[in-house]
Amino acid sequence: MARLSNRLNRLSPSATLAMSQKSSEMKAQGIDVINLSVGEPDFNTPDHIKEEAKKAVDNNFSKYSPVPGYIDLRQAIADKLQRENNLSYTTNEILVSNGAKQSVCNTIMALVDDGEEVIIPAPYWVSYPQMVKLAGGEPVIVPTGFAQDFKMTAEQLERAITPKTRMLILCSPSNPTGSVYSKEELRSIAEVILKHDELYVLADEIYEHINYIGRHESIAQFEGMKERAIIVNGVSKAYAMTGWRIGYIAAPEWIVKGCNKLQGQYTSGPCSVSQKAAEAAYNLSQDCVEQMRQAFQRRRDLIVSLAKDIPGLEVNQPEGAFYLFPKCDYFFGKSDGSRIIRDSSDFAMYLLEDAHVATVGGDAFGDPECFRMSYATSDDNIREAMSRIKKSLSKLK
Repeated sequence: MARLSNRLNRLSPSATLAMSQKSSEMKAQGIDVINLSVGEPDFNTPDHIKEEAKKAVDNNFSKYSPVPGYIDLRQAIADKLQRENNLSYTTNEILVSNGAKQSVCNTIMALVDDGEEVIIPAPYWVSYPQMVKLAGGEPVIVPTGFAQDFKMTAEQLERAITPKTRMLILCSPSNPTGSVYSKEELRSIAEVILKHDELYVLADEIYEHINYIGRHESIAQFEGMKERAIIVNGVSKAYAMTGWRIGYIAAPEWIVKGCNKLQGQYTSGPCSVSQKAAEAAYNLSQDCVEQMRQAFQRRRDLIVSLAKDIPGLEVNQPEGAFYLFPKCDYFFGKSDGSRIIRDSSDFAMYLLEDAHVATVGGDAFGDPECFRMSYATSDDNIREAMSRIKKSLSKLK
């Protein structure tokens, strides 16, 4: 009898990847689909980073790498944290993994026991609750919503904490909403965490450099929080290096040792050449980061203005990342004559099939009233996609 493990059966497939796959299948059939479903910069990896990777190949960086990553890369990360975030970490407090996604999963698997609770503000990145389930933990979802700019308050956190609470997962700038927690908001959340022994925060800062309001703020900066925070970051978003698969944690050494033990048993060290490329990304010129950030900010302004011009959508102003997360519940119950829009998943599928624009329904992110669009694409694609969406939605009565 064919039987998968209960562990695997607890998981849901990634809605983001499923929508991207469906749009790719339609493209293969010759349909002109504009894909706004995947969170991936459309820029190429900067040339100076690629050149260092080529040198690494020529210099025979082709052997197994140390499980926690090359010492030179970990030092480059420590230098970056000191230079940009005023946070002091040693190389023993840094672990490099196969993408920030593995860094998140490592941390959850290393810290969360069966039945322990992990607080996750909604909307959330689709993989957070699934990773908690994989570890045998219980995701505790705290709804935030459009009215509070999709940010959890310290009071909401306090109310969600129980004797079983082990961790909070906080993503700022946020996927899927683009919301950014201010220093004062982070301080109030830190104060709650510090009142509870053995409560930790996984701070997903992968969108750190795609920020439209100024300097990034890390929750690890407050007194006492460096011992309670696990920072997750990487090169994917800021340096357009998604396929290189390099992420890291910066955390207390005992947590890093635990994650190192885990990683040593199921993937070992990350790709040797990718690590040399990441080292170059952190050590060399940062002009490329600012150039891409400016392009994303221009696109943010463009997509927000076009979305606000579509009757029925409610739109906020994202302060970071490259996502827009409008409310679309106005269209629930409406029909184009052949199908009824019952929820955000129906809504996203309607846009794919009728407008040929791939988005992702908010159900997957824990907010069924909204849907996500990635504006990590060209200005022309954004204009055309929003024109198609506006036309398509006008058919719903």
